Amino acid sequence: MKLPADFQKDQSLSKYTTFGIGGKAKYFIEINKIDDMKNVIAFCHSENIPYFIIGKGSNCLFDDRGFDGLVVANRIDFLERPEECVFYAGAGYSFSLLGSQSARQGWSGLEFASGIPASVGGAVFMNAGANGRETCESLESVDFVTNEGKLVRLMRSEIEFSYRHSSFHQRQGAIVAASFRLTPSDTAREKQLGIIDYRIKTQPYKDKSAGCVFRNPGNGIAAGALIDQSGLKGKSIGGAQVSLMHANFLVNTGTATAHDILTLIDVIKKEVKAKTGYDLENEVRCVPYSLQDHTINGKI
Repeated sequence: MKLPADFQKDQSLSKYTTFGIGGKAKYFIEINKIDDMKNVIAFCHSENIPYFIIGKGSNCLFDDRGFDGLVVANRIDFLERPEECVFYAGAGYSFSLLGSQSARQGWSGLEFASGIPASVGGAVFMNAGANGRETCESLESVDFVTNEGKLVRLMRSEIEFSYRHSSFHQRQGAIVAASFRLTPSDTAREKQLGIIDYRIKTQPYKDKSAGCVFRNPGNGIAAGALIDQSGLKGKSIGGAQVSLMHANFLVNTGTATAHDILTLIDVIKKEVKAKTGYDLENEVRCVPYSLQDHTINGKI
């Protein structure tokens, strides 16, 4: 097997994740064009090379050993306006920037995206949401490269979404672009500014974290509140700590390993269950060193 010339070897993943944690990827590549993504995915499929796609590297935790395959950093970051009310963005485009830009221009639907540390592709994949809104609500279509390297366009009605989940979790391939149909609003900018101001005041943006670690249990119950009620704010294991600002964020204080984070997650789940009766589920995606014994194959 001859590897493409632009495949890098033994690239440290800690540089490409918001946690700042992770060993080395056996292979690594940054992709800026859809055609290049088609070629790389098709090559991996034909050569049976496991791959994992990241955008901003949030919401994921790589193993301390790294990843025994190819990590693809999706940098497809164009933004187009095929219609006045439609924003068509590459999967590598900043979801937060898209939210602020669209609101600034008087369009409503993505104000909640402002401040979310994800790419457009990652937001679609996870059906990111906040402030009572979810990504799928304004989504019109998704451009997707199949595992065989074919580019297809899926309309919103062809994709299943639920809380922090999409049917892309069961698809092998790569999201490369998405279009959002928004509505005109005189208050979109004011709403967006209020959202970002609240997040800056309540979430640890200056710390290394992966965003919210646990899914909210539902019925208006917040995972962060349960962790706080269990007396776990500030709880540390190694270099991993429950944020003092928001208990659903775990932060890397400088020396955290994936093992530290996973151990702290386990402690939190046990304490919350014992003290509140609730079972917490991970929202952060833990990426194993090898995918051979796992079904995970996705994009963040």
